[in-house]
Amino acid sequence: MATTRIHSRALLRTSGGPRYAIALAVDALGTGLLRPFLLLYGVTVLRLSAPVTGTAMTAGVVAGLVCIPAVGRWLDRGARSTVVAASMLVRVLGVALLLATPTGNVWLFATAALFLGVGNQAWPAAHAALVATVAHGRERDAALAGGRALRNAGLGAGALLATACLAGGTTALQALAAVTGLAYLAAAALAWSVHVHADPAAVAVKDGGDEPAPRMRALLAANVIYVFCLNVPEIGLPLVLVTQMHASPVWSAAIFVANTVLVVTLQVPVTVLMSRFPRRSVLAIAGVVLTASYLGFLAATSLGDGWGAPAVAAVSVVCTLGEIIYAGSATALVTALAPAHVLGRALARFQLSTGFGLAASPAVITALAPHGPAALWGSLAAATLLSASAVAR
Repeated sequence: MATTRIHSRALLRTSGGPRYAIALAVDALGTGLLRPFLLLYGVTVLRLSAPVTGTAMTAGVVAGLVCIPAVGRWLDRGARSTVVAASMLVRVLGVALLLATPTGNVWLFATAALFLGVGNQAWPAAHAALVATVAHGRERDAALAGGRALRNAGLGAGALLATACLAGGTTALQALAAVTGLAYLAAAALAWSVHVHADPAAVAVKDGGDEPAPRMRALLAANVIYVFCLNVPEIGLPLVLVTQMHASPVWSAAIFVANTVLVVTLQVPVTVLMSRFPRRSVLAIAGVVLTASYLGFLAATSLGDGWGAPAVAAVSVVCTLGEIIYAGSATALVTALAPAHVLGRALARFQLSTGFGLAASPAVITALAPHGPAALWGSLAAATLLSASAVAR
């Protein structure tokens, strides 16, 4: 198969158009402003204990996952840009509740976290369905990759801006929350103005109308393991570098920044480059690359002081490459496998597996890490290689 070639204008068009691209950027910027500091907001501004704040945030993520099947059915009724806008408006409500929460009130904070969680979980499936409606074939894969690159750029910029503002204390955190709410509101208006809609009747006739949503059991189970790679730079590596290798926190920060920069710059080119291979094969290759990186981390941590931290940083580039290949092929494979009239439900199932993996991975990583590098990286390598084998079959 020939490699897909796609120019910037075509990529913008197949991603939903300029207004939708701006909506994605504004939404990502707002999320980057607040998401890394939501725990700090609960502890610093609302004077809640860290365990209570963390529990409320986890409950919000779980509630968001519970709502995903309904989002899938809504998408299968033809809604596209409306669902994307709704996922942003729900987060506006969450931010408004956050700003209205009085000091010490855990229930309002939990409700705000719930709405933020619902919006965060609903957005990926809605976005993928919209892109799949306006783009097709390998152009769709590139458009999905472009959306991820743009979102990572916005998240990174928002997080940097929020970090710079933290010196202002509680007042700065409240201002960041307010700006986040305004960003979500603006993004929702832009997304809704795109007016992308699918005709479910016409799609059903074209597909035959009676084919059910694919179960994709092996793919969904493998995805739960694959998605651990997204939390390795944020949780796994800082935990190992700072608490076990006693390296400077600067290494963790440098790895996180490098991860963001590499995703932003390489997501589209790597996805286009890998378009010469079948999507399922590419996803299996991603698992092999991630497995190699986990084994590399195992070897790097054995070097101890001096060379250990630089070696971990070098291996993290391989891990990020595996993440880029995975992200560029997984959602694209789901959109290719699912008949158009049940695309929403297929994407909802995929998002459930992604959300479950993201929710479980911090607990799994932090539980394995105290038992040593072999327990952590060896387990991740074995599970990921097994997942890659399941995908390949």
